[in-house]
Amino acid sequence: MSAVLSASGVTRSFRPSGGVPVDVLRGVDLDVYPGELVALVGSSGSGKSALLALLAGFDEPDGGAVRLPEGAPAWSVLAVLPQSFGLFEELTLEENAAAPLLFGPAGGDPAEALDRAGTILDRLGVGALARRYPAEISLGQRQRVALARALVVRPTLLLADEPTAHLDHRTIEVVVDLLLEYTAGGGACLVATHDPAITRRADRRLQMKDGAVVDVGGNGF
Repeated sequence: MSAVLSASGVTRSFRPSGGVPVDVLRGVDLDVYPGELVALVGSSGSGKSALLALLAGFDEPDGGAVRLPEGAPAWSVLAVLPQSFGLFEELTLEENAAAPLLFGPAGGDPAEALDRAGTILDRLGVGALARRYPAEISLGQRQRVALARALVVRPTLLLADEPTAHLDHRTIEVVVDLLLEYTAGGGACLVATHDPAITRRADRRLQMKDGAVVDVGGNGF
């Protein structure tokens, strides 16, 4: 089986204002395959977010190579859940969740798109808020809407940065269930996380340490 996402020898340095370059990624190698949920773990500041941004195509490596699914970054191929969420303030929650179907190349019938988005919002416990706007809801609710948007087109690959950071325990379990349903359907998911609710149910764990990634297998902590 071919990997959906591959990184080989990826390096990246950043130069703080007036400072010397800091090596954040030092020869990162990783592969993510269809049908698996992979947890990317590591201490704060270890480079998890920097790596996800690079893998998503938001940044470029200084060295090495990244191979994404063909056609990326179309939402039907690559979906990203950043820590900033990236919701459109002028759209309702259901419109935000359906945005890849309403406005992207994966689009179709608007009523069907909103219905599909509404189903996911219901699963995440925010369906009753569908007609509200992002400014009218909490941070945790915004995070759930962003996750619904990422899953609505059932992409080939999902990259998620701390997708449960603002959620209560019960909602976290719902989120993990949704991610596992997504990968059971053949999707590939890489999640940067500190959350043991994700790591203990992930198929594999990748540990970031000293700018490199080590595969530490399954059976999370």
